Amino acid sequence: MRATAQRLPAYAGFAAVLSGAGLPIYIYAPKFYADNYGVSLALLGAVLFGLRLFDVVQDPVLGWVSERLRRLRPGAATLGAALLALSMLGLFAVAPPIAPIWWFGLTITGLFTAFSFLTITFYAQGVAKADALTGGHVQLAAWRETGALLGICLAAVAPTLLTGRVIAPYAIFAWGFAVVAGFAALAMLPEWSSRGHATPPARIGTILQDRIARRLLILALVNAAPLAVSSTLFLFFVESRLSAPGWEGPLLVLFFLAAAASAPIWGALARRFGARPVLLAAMALAVISFGFTLMLGAGDTVPFALICIASGATIGADLTLLPAMFARRMAAIAPNAGQGFGLWSLVSKFTLALAAAVLLPLLEWTGFRAGSEAQPEAALTMLTVLYALVPSLLKLVAIALLAATQLEEKP
Repeated sequence: MRATAQRLPAYAGFAAVLSGAGLPIYIYAPKFYADNYGVSLALLGAVLFGLRLFDVVQDPVLGWVSERLRRLRPGAATLGAALLALSMLGLFAVAPPIAPIWWFGLTITGLFTAFSFLTITFYAQGVAKADALTGGHVQLAAWRETGALLGICLAAVAPTLLTGRVIAPYAIFAWGFAVVAGFAALAMLPEWSSRGHATPPARIGTILQDRIARRLLILALVNAAPLAVSSTLFLFFVESRLSAPGWEGPLLVLFFLAAAASAPIWGALARRFGARPVLLAAMALAVISFGFTLMLGAGDTVPFALICIASGATIGADLTLLPAMFARRMAAIAPNAGQGFGLWSLVSKFTLALAAAVLLPLLEWTGFRAGSEAQPEAALTMLTVLYALVPSLLKLVAIALLAATQLEEKP
């Protein structure tokens, strides 16, 4: 059956919207509020980390709610998409009517609450969808994560491409996002009405007691950390370490396009050789390629572009194969998997918040000032260590964890 008949493009489109509201916000929001409203990087990092502590309670609860709204998912998902769009507009298109840090906290809470609920519901729905596909979870993941990576590409590059060309580029980005979110929600609407699994909802304890599910959650936490670190510091690294302001957008496009282009290839390799060995190979390549970043300095834009292509291609494996592994395990132990994907959403976001909470204050402590043309040498050294060395070490830990994890190798 053709992918269009199976409505896989709707999954790709909805994943694109969700991904556009996730990682790119961590890339742009702190710098936007620091540059435009003078909010301290340390304070922004503290707010982001505090919100993730809130998610420790919120995400499992949202998973519980998602499981029990299975028959009402069309309406619930539509309301979630509306909250997502409105929160994005509030974050970037509305001048703070209260203190900027409080407005930042309020709008980003709405954004990530909607993001969490929709992500949990979307991935849980995918467990039922994969049962009807000949390629199973890997086929669905290839479409879904390719869409997600394309969404990241567009959301990551749009503000920088608009800057200098239009007035209020972030506001235009937010309005564009809201419109696309509406269309994606409409395209996905028929999928929410599918019955899916009729099994009782699984308890969190049941999921955490499963050794493989528990190991995959830990692996997701550790393996997401390198991308969280590099995403949090990317704009600062390009602007200050490479002395290449204006190149942030093209370099982000190279990185995420390489990830998107590689996703179907990793999926095909996983179907032939198994997800685990293919992911291990990709993670090893990531360490090798990203390690060269340690040697870069001012003016090394072209070498960094090559690193973006190579490391981006390996990220395509992370974002495609790990969710497929977890979805496959949920299908085996908790088919009505709302709370399982609540935990998955939690660990994914927690790494981004932890990176912001630790890295941004560290940079500020060494004298780094966002937007400043001249940075202290100690700050630039710290920026290089945090951006290049820390992710490589974390990826090595993730490789060790995956190597020690035995998984069933089925589609």
